[in-house]
Amino acid sequence: MSHKAGFVNIIGNPNVGKSTLMNAFVGEKLSIITSKAQTTRHRILGIVNGEDFQMVLSDTPGIIKPAYELQSSMMGFVKSAFEDADVLIYMVEIGEKALKDERFFEKIKNSTIPVLLLLNKIDISEQGMLEEQVQYWQEQLPNAEIHPISALQNFNVTEVFHRILELLPEAPAYYPKDQLTDKPERFFVNETIREKILQFYKKEIPYAVEIDTEEFFEDEKIIRMRSVIMVERETQKGIIIGHKGAALKRVGVEARKDLEKFFEKQVHLELYVKVNKNWRNDPNQLKRFGYNN
Repeated sequence: MSHKAGFVNIIGNPNVGKSTLMNAFVGEKLSIITSKAQTTRHRILGIVNGEDFQMVLSDTPGIIKPAYELQSSMMGFVKSAFEDADVLIYMVEIGEKALKDERFFEKIKNSTIPVLLLLNKIDISEQGMLEEQVQYWQEQLPNAEIHPISALQNFNVTEVFHRILELLPEAPAYYPKDQLTDKPERFFVNETIREKILQFYKKEIPYAVEIDTEEFFEDEKIIRMRSVIMVERETQKGIIIGHKGAALKRVGVEARKDLEKFFEKQVHLELYVKVNKNWRNDPNQLKRFGYNN
């Protein structure tokens, strides 16, 4: 029996549904999802295995024009997604006209590998608008296959998955067949805490935050974790902690619930807040947090 395997890389503007799609394909919540832009900061692999295939999906940060070093590193992850893809998924939402960086759009136009343009969020559009959008994208990217979908409602997602399988090259598996992702357990602890901060805090706060899980001890019945929330200024530290620690406690309680579902085990989570000035523009700090690799 022949075996197919390949890298399927998902790119697009912020908030078009890239993480929702990957989680739907993988059947696990690997990428955090919020309504805020720049929720995804890293390139996250989700691996789907079958008897005769291995699909290595890659969720990437939404394309932006970088304003500081962290964002430049995030766009580096997007650039790398062009370099090793066997199939490229360009995800757009109804009403969108182009990528926020013209150079990436030119790369898609000139791509020599299969490009699937997924027109997402069709559940909130009218038929006339959908037809207009399909025609627009056919003119913009004549080399791409266009598939209208709703990642959130799981509409047409299975059909797209099977089409990707058809396009994958014959190859042996790149990862062990029981592996779900390339990221370590601490990464998902960090991301779960960061998701809660994105949900519960406003304005600049979520973007000035990075998480570092310093301890992760797993026993038979419980996992004990100690995580530090890094912020850039003392005022941000006070906001994260909140009155009498109430805001920080809320983050801890909600993160623990999600982590217990993810690990299928009882979790004890300790949270601390530290000021780490200007970490978003410090190459050494960024490297420590898994950027600039």
